[in-house]
Amino acid sequence: MQNINEITFDQALKHVGDSVSALIVADENADTYHALVRRGVFTDVVSENGSYTDLVHTLWFHHYDDGRKITDTYNVFVPNMGKFAGKYSKRIKLLVNTIPHLVQMSVIPMKDDGQYLFVLDELDESMKENEEETEDKVNSIQNSMQNKMYVYTMAFDLVSDTTSSIALTEISNEPLNYQMTYSQWRDDISKMIPEGENQRDLFLKQSDPAYLRANYKPGDVQSFDVLMVNLDGIHAWVKLIFSRMKTNSKNDYRFVYMVQNIAEEKKALLERINQYEIEVSTDSLTKVFNHGRIETELRNAIEKFDKDGSPVGLMILDIDHFKSVNDRFGHAVGDTTLSHLAEITRSALADKNAVVGRWGGEEFAVVVYGEEGETLNETAEMIRSTVESAEFDVVKSITCSIGVTEVRTGDDHTSWFNRADHALYAAKTAGRNRVICE
Repeated sequence: MQNINEITFDQALKHVGDSVSALIVADENADTYHALVRRGVFTDVVSENGSYTDLVHTLWFHHYDDGRKITDTYNVFVPNMGKFAGKYSKRIKLLVNTIPHLVQMSVIPMKDDGQYLFVLDELDESMKENEEETEDKVNSIQNSMQNKMYVYTMAFDLVSDTTSSIALTEISNEPLNYQMTYSQWRDDISKMIPEGENQRDLFLKQSDPAYLRANYKPGDVQSFDVLMVNLDGIHAWVKLIFSRMKTNSKNDYRFVYMVQNIAEEKKALLERINQYEIEVSTDSLTKVFNHGRIETELRNAIEKFDKDGSPVGLMILDIDHFKSVNDRFGHAVGDTTLSHLAEITRSALADKNAVVGRWGGEEFAVVVYGEEGETLNETAEMIRSTVESAEFDVVKSITCSIGVTEVRTGDDHTSWFNRADHALYAAKTAGRNRVICE
């Protein structure tokens, strides 16, 4: 047996090429792909060369377990699903000759914009059985709770004209890789509603950004019924639900959108919407606010300051030498360390009017209301010392650096953040494990 320290990069790369089920290079702009490797199920699923649009359709809009295929009407979504800004990974289930195949798919953007490397590997039988058993349990729970009535969920923001967390729940509860604006989404969806009997006009009116801004207060939920083509190509009555999220600012226009088979009581509907609002605002790893939600909080804090002059501070916290944690102990330990840090920070601020969010990687943003000057600096120092003295699994201990600043007249969320980030950089440069206020 070869010593692992003697295994070369080329040997490892050759092993990957010799073992994966499919290795495909694709060009989104040229709408082409070329299969470098095809084994097992992929000898039937993909050709050696073909259309990138067809490949995306095959891998995302694949088959139902009972052999049905999704109607071609939904091809309008395909072009936006094939765009990747970074690495992407998910499990998919392909049905070939009535036999389901569970596949792990990874997409790696290449150097040239719009070109990608697809690595696809069929999982072994034991993994497939475990996955199917889990799915059966989930479906059983969903059926008992009537959650399967939701066939589509999404979040969108009118201010930035963006969509997020799109899921076709008839196929999978996993969010789709989908890059599109709300305006583009609205135009595509309208084409799935028949023009007769004013159905399409009703949708266009009540989904219009101007209408949503004028008719929804924070927390409002409204719905209307239309005929819409479903995944089987059949027009069916559905309830389209729009709910404006509750935030601290009247100028936020973040919404949850859901499609529901008509027949659910309002109480269950509101519970599900509230839970979904939490999900789309929370970082899945650390359970604090995600980047989008904490960025919204920065805007809200500035608006409050401009309105009544209430002091508010911002801290940017970064784990010192976090790369060495991942390099030495692995990313699983790194994830555990991040989660524990978030928990420590949130607990330390329990008696403060403060919110914590993960800005990205090992960097966290903390908005503290009602504090300024020395008091704000003392709060930051309290967090730093708490982290330093805390015990972490495996790594035992870590330190962090914190940049602090107050909001000032004329600030927007970018200038405010940049000033705190500059203070963080100064703390790192000065030797780390310290607080610098700017």
